[in-house]
Parts: sequence; C-alpha cells; structure tokens
Amino acid sequence: MIQVQKLRWVSILLTLIGFFDSVYLLWIKLSQNRALCFVSVGDCWSVNISKYSEWLGIPIAIFGILGYLAIFILILLENNVDYLKTNGILIVFGLTLIGVVYSCYLTYIEIYVLKTICPFCLLSAILMLSTFIITIIRLRKIQIF
Repeated sequence: MIQVQKLRWVSILLTLIGFFDSVYLLWIKLSQNRALCFVSVGDCWSVNISKYSEWLGIPIAIFGILGYLAIFILILLENNVDYLKTNGILIVFGLTLIGVVYSCYLTYIEIYVLKTICPFCLLSAILMLSTFIITIIRLRKIQIF
C-alpha cells in the first residue's frame, strides 16, 4: 500500500513541474517568441496568442503559476504549521478541484473552439488532474473522505 508521505512528495514534484510549465507558458506569452513553441504536436502558438490566453488582460499562465505555487507551499508546510496539519489537505483539495475544472474548460476551448492543442497547456491539465487524484487518495488514506 502506498504511504501517505510518498504521495505527498509525488504531489510536491508534480506541482513543481506544473509551476515551471506555467512559467514557460508565460515566457512564451510575454516574449512573443514563436520559436519557443518547439513541440511539433499541436499548435502552442495559436493557443498562446488567442483571446482565451488572457483574462482581464492577465495571462492565464500567471494564474497557473500562482495556483501551483500555493499548492506547493501548502503541501510543503502541512506537517509544520498547526492550522495546515488539520486543514491544509482540504485547502489543497479545493485548489486542485478548481484547477481541474478550469483546466477542463481551457481544454474544451482548445479542442472545440480553437481546434488545436497546446502540449504545454495539456501537460498542465494532466499535472493538475494527477495532483487532484493524489489528494483524494491522501484524503481517503487519512480517512477524511
């Protein structure tokens, strides 16, 4: 049986990868450098310059950066801060749930509206979903759910 602590460390790793993926997406967006979309699968560039890549003029990647950073910090501190010992995993559950729902929306936009996929965006969606699933498993193991 997988230990809760190992799952915690896997979540930390996934959020770090998600953080750097979001930073890369922001770099592409701000630099307007098409060459950074080097992956031959999908069309990273079209997705990243579309009107859906921003909300109120703020690049979506910034929300990814902040979300992954918040989840990373919460998971990292959950064994050291009294409030987070009891509530941290529930906050992570809520944040990852929001992340998964929003990632589903963005993936829908990519597939059905833009008719293409950004592999870096898809990676972020997979990482968020994986972190969400691991959080549910962790909650079950500590018998909160």
